[in-house]
Amino acid sequence: MTDERRGAVEAVGSVLVALADPMRRQLLDLLAAQGEATATTLAERLPVSRQAVVKHLAVLDAAGLVSGSRVGREVRYAVRPAALDATARWMATLAADWDRRLANIKRVAEAAEPDSR
Repeated sequence: MTDERRGAVEAVGSVLVALADPMRRQLLDLLAAQGEATATTLAERLPVSRQAVVKHLAVLDAAGLVSGSRVGREVRYAVRPAALDATARWMATLAADWDRRLANIKRVAEAAEPDSR
């Protein structure tokens, strides 16, 4: 496996790990709806503390799903779609590969069936 491919696989892995948590998915939904928000603003809309939101945002940031930018004393977070797009492309490629495999199995199974006339 090339270094580039290994890096892409690891990036997809971090996105999937980040998205495995329902609270992080909810944070992404909120950020997508609002455009950008602070951890404090997000915590007001969730049943968790601001500190918990910050920890979840750190995981999302490490996976490349959000970015934080400092505006005065605040850090405003926004969704970064590139990592989601790359993961969606990986999933589409994987799905197409499975479709091809299943079509081959179907073709073999149908060729092995005796004529039912």
